[in-house]
Amino acid sequence: METEKKLEILGAAAKYDVCASTCGPVINSRGRDTIGSVTRSGICHSFTQDGRCVSLLKVLLTNTCKNNCQYCVNRRSNDFQRTEFESEELAHLFIEMYKRNYVEGLFLSSGVKNSTAHTMQKMIETVEILRFKYRYIGYIHLKMLPGTSEDLVNRAAELSDRLSINLECPNPDRLQLIAKEKDFKKDLIKPITHAQHALRAGKLKSGITTQFVVGAAKESDSEILFTSNWLYKQRDLRRAYFSAYIPLDTETPPPLIREHRLYQSDFLMRFYGFELKDFIFEANGNLNLKYDPKFVYAVKNRDKFPVEINKAPFENLLKVPGIGPTAARRIYRARKEYRFTQNSELKNLGVVMKRAAPFLLINGRKAGEFYEQISLGEHCAGFAA
Repeated sequence: METEKKLEILGAAAKYDVCASTCGPVINSRGRDTIGSVTRSGICHSFTQDGRCVSLLKVLLTNTCKNNCQYCVNRRSNDFQRTEFESEELAHLFIEMYKRNYVEGLFLSSGVKNSTAHTMQKMIETVEILRFKYRYIGYIHLKMLPGTSEDLVNRAAELSDRLSINLECPNPDRLQLIAKEKDFKKDLIKPITHAQHALRAGKLKSGITTQFVVGAAKESDSEILFTSNWLYKQRDLRRAYFSAYIPLDTETPPPLIREHRLYQSDFLMRFYGFELKDFIFEANGNLNLKYDPKFVYAVKNRDKFPVEINKAPFENLLKVPGIGPTAARRIYRARKEYRFTQNSELKNLGVVMKRAAPFLLINGRKAGEFYEQISLGEHCAGFAA
């Protein structure tokens, strides 16, 4: 099979690994002769912390897999065209694309052909060719396969900027429902632990990430957030990604808003100082779909609001809907020399006053009232592990 055809197949197959903002499918209603859709070519856009957009070649080494995971399009029982790159072939393809300024980095994943060790060695060989033969020193994100051994993790960490492994489910019981071949602790958590040791040894400057498939095993949002929080605190995880389950048959998919609410909660834990106990869940353990988790927290904790904008500690400002970390820092700096008296002053600093006003006092005066009737129900409860 020609290399171009392999890229079309294996680039499209890699879209289910979430690592960036544009790795999801793009619906094109304007015809085939258009530009801007990156999913067919296997190129996705990722964003650095300073806001710079980076184009990555996101591709599988092979879509052949010995596992039969229920949620995965590349599962063993699925009937479709299988192919694979040779290590030298993929390395040469990438470096040619890099020289032409098509891409700036590589995201390499794979199905498990023959065994984890066999496939990981071929993936590592690809990266070695890039690093030593082509002297490429740019960004590489390498996906660890389930059950990757410590020595292979260490070698991958020496060559890569970021390592990741997809947990898919938040705990062993859920994983057994959709991926019976995998052992949650041995095959998934253990490689993360090996990667953590490499991270603490000064490798992996871009850290460790993971992905959850939302709704595949009927897990709750509380289960997912419990596990992601544990990974942040105990395994030095850089970031968790959430991908709404796409059924491969007639099964009803979960609402996409669940994925969005999980990302919002994840940001609250990483940047806003929220703890697990701060989240409010429905009776089924899921987040409220109508309102974002920060707003739900504020409504269910009315005894803590409104806060005085001229006196509230920084951590309390971050709990106010409509105030993000940037606006909170601006307020904190400005009030050292200035006292706020009007809503417009906060708006100029980036506060979304339509959301924040009901929860603020400005110089002792209420900034605003609720603009709609809020009814969350008595069945909402705080986090319970």
